[in-house]
Amino acid sequence: MGVLDHVSEYFDCSNGDSKRHRSLQTVDVRVLIDCEGCERKVRRALEGMKGVRDVTIEPNAQKVTVVGYVEPNKVVARIIHRTGKRAEQYPYVPYDVVAHPYASGVYDNRAPVGYVRNTEYDPHVSRLARASSTEVRYTTAFSDENASGCVVM
Repeated sequence: MGVLDHVSEYFDCSNGDSKRHRSLQTVDVRVLIDCEGCERKVRRALEGMKGVRDVTIEPNAQKVTVVGYVEPNKVVARIIHRTGKRAEQYPYVPYDVVAHPYASGVYDNRAPVGYVRNTEYDPHVSRLARASSTEVRYTTAFSDENASGCVVM
């Protein structure tokens, strides 16, 4: 970065009237989809929304993926308003993304195969699920099964 880049950060000559540009993003929403009619109703509600580029629906995973220049909260609100269905941001991620997929609060029986609950933003998930490698090393230093296998001694 040059000197002008550093100086331009401190001096803003714009009026402040410019609209904030939204970035292209992918929004995953969990919606109960029972039949083809429900799928069609959700698709029509989202395709009419401003900024939507693509709508993909996976009925088996109860997942709707929206790609476009949209905000996640507005997509969820649109589905609830237009279809009357309960909708929430998709709470599941692939199990290889999570450090401890079988910790309490992460593993969910209702999740699709190969998915677990997202631990990054959920405050109700146990602390072990969000533990760093150093914390895991200290918590697993002592073993009840193998008393002579203590790491410290």
